[in-house]
Amino acid sequence: MNQINIDKGYLLLKKWWESIELTNYEKRNLNNEIISFNQQLLRLKEKQLRIGIYGKAGVGKSTILNSLLNKNEFKTDIIHGSTKKIEMKEWSLNNQNLKTIALIDSPGFDLCNIKDPEIIFSQINSSELILFTIAGDMNRNEMSQINSFIKNGKKIIIVLNKINNWSEHDLKNIFKNIRLKIPENINIPIIINSKNNIKNHITELINRYGESLLTLNSLQLADELFLKIKKQRLKRRQKEAQSIIGKFATIKASGVALNPLIFLDIAGGFALDTALVSELSKVYGLNLQAESVRKIIKKITVNNIFLGATQVGINTSFNLLRKIFLATAPFTHGLSLLPYGPVAIVQAAISVRSTKIVGKLAAKEIFRKSKGCLLDPSHIIKKFIIKEPEIFDHTKIYLSYKNLESNFAIFP
Repeated sequence: MNQINIDKGYLLLKKWWESIELTNYEKRNLNNEIISFNQQLLRLKEKQLRIGIYGKAGVGKSTILNSLLNKNEFKTDIIHGSTKKIEMKEWSLNNQNLKTIALIDSPGFDLCNIKDPEIIFSQINSSELILFTIAGDMNRNEMSQINSFIKNGKKIIIVLNKINNWSEHDLKNIFKNIRLKIPENINIPIIINSKNNIKNHITELINRYGESLLTLNSLQLADELFLKIKKQRLKRRQKEAQSIIGKFATIKASGVALNPLIFLDIAGGFALDTALVSELSKVYGLNLQAESVRKIIKKITVNNIFLGATQVGINTSFNLLRKIFLATAPFTHGLSLLPYGPVAIVQAAISVRSTKIVGKLAAKEIFRKSKGCLLDPSHIIKKFIIKEPEIFDHTKIYLSYKNLESNFAIFP
């Protein structure tokens, strides 16, 4: 398989990052995330891949890393959970595409006396490959941690350690139970730590996919940062957009209530919707051309049954009633005009409702079409994904979760 070229990935991400114009407010509020991404970008440039090990205390994480290094670099002893903080050592593995490989040891996630467990999880989560170590069947807490890594699109290998504690029959049952617990649509190898099983598997994986793993992980970290930037920008512009929608709703309601002519009512409504979309595009930093505005209005009208009905059908019906009331007034000595006011009020209320729907849907559509969204790193990830389940299935799951998260409501 042709791997994703690291140099090409670095240049793409560098170009993307240089195109992002951040305000001072964004720089302050996303300072930690920006630092983390820039560190990852540097690792990509330096071709440094990281392998993190994670699991409960006492499952033999440090011992496994020492076996990869062929020396006792990480502290191990008979004390339950001897590792108390993140430790990192360089692993010399001959690979023509990677300059260095870092092994990251971590404390047991179930220890009560470790500081900043969220930071420890975050550091392991930012690794390109995670060795999730267990010493038997997985319990609920372990499965919860696994699911968190899966959601974040991490490449995981489950390492079954301390197998001397189990009979061959027990090991088969453990394997079966683990397979039932992990998702079927993602390839997570379960490797027994015996002889050189782990070392051979990881070496083969890195030689085949190390470059791709490093590049894809960098793209995912960029995508996570960009999603936070988008959410923050959306929140700050929300109030201004709501004010504009409210203003246009009032104008349309007044025009509908006072105008007795059907064709002027409908034409005026669409003209106001067009102006509304144009104003909202300026709020979100995208000055749309007239044709683009019309396409957005057509899309959200066609795709929203209520909106289409209120914009044409219901308004037309009410206008006909009002016209009948006016036409019959001389013959009823004005009595037919009595329902005219309530009908106009109802019609105005419907116009307000439809205008708000137009505004909300248009704001979402415009925000997604903004220049920044077109440079979304997830688009680059999709271009890189090829049909190779062993390496890309975790990335597809990451994208599916991120698509759900990015579907946040424009307005409450």
